[in-house]
Amino acid sequence: MEQLEANFTLHHLPAEGRDAFLAEVGPRIRGVAMGGHAKVDGAFMGKLPKLEIVANFGVGYDSVDAKWAGEHKIVVTNTPDVLTEEVADTALGLLLMTARDLSRSERYLRAGLWEKQGPFPLSTSTLRDKTVGILALGRIGKAIATRCEAFGLKIVYHGRSPQKDVPYRYYASLVEMAKDVDILISVAPGGPDTFHIVDAEVLRALGPAGILVNIGRGSVVDEGALISALQNKVIHSAGLDVFEHEPHVPSELMAMDHVVLLPHVGSGSVHTRRLMGQLMVDNLTSWFAGKGPLTPVSETPWPR
Repeated sequence: MEQLEANFTLHHLPAEGRDAFLAEVGPRIRGVAMGGHAKVDGAFMGKLPKLEIVANFGVGYDSVDAKWAGEHKIVVTNTPDVLTEEVADTALGLLLMTARDLSRSERYLRAGLWEKQGPFPLSTSTLRDKTVGILALGRIGKAIATRCEAFGLKIVYHGRSPQKDVPYRYYASLVEMAKDVDILISVAPGGPDTFHIVDAEVLRALGPAGILVNIGRGSVVDEGALISALQNKVIHSAGLDVFEHEPHVPSELMAMDHVVLLPHVGSGSVHTRRLMGQLMVDNLTSWFAGKGPLTPVSETPWPR
């Protein structure tokens, strides 16, 4: 924010009275800096006739109508790479917490039950001799795969198409992959193409010993189907860093002691958030210096 204030004429979009605000300053706005969950759709961008660039803070940009922006020659940028390792670390931490019941065992200790009742019960799940299926093998997915390999886990993946120079087996069907794996890790971005693709059928295929980890977007998982699957032991457990209607977390999930829930902290370190913020600013600075965007998204009309 300090750099934006220093280098640009910065207007803060108010929570109330936005229409009047945009009517006044909208005709002068050439760039937008946005948080990862702010909604920037065609209706909003249409009120900014001189808009050239939307710089998104975060690698996911499903809250931006990038297709509309591209059709109207507006550049959209995101912040890839700088958060890859942090999010991958969080995914593995979430997997360990879920598979070994570590969150519940810590609560057991803090409640004084170790001393009063004896050792915590043995975990019924393990990472030994397991297969992990990764949904969306992009930058973060590959970083997660590397970490999983170090744990001795077998890796397979599902995506829109098979990738060259990847040593892991590709599944064209998410359901078929879910049948063959013990752990499903979703790193998929949000948007209409991935909405609820992890549904009741996929969860049934994952099976009663299966674990779901979601570090991507909450909208990818049918939350109602997941709650039902967990309540009825269709799957063993889930570790979630993202939710369908954040920051709201369904009370049914909160009530389940064997489910691990994190408040969307995947990239949440000071170190990584600074890098993300800097890349967002650098995209704006580069664009207005006439050097083009540094990290345009795929829908952006810019030579890649």
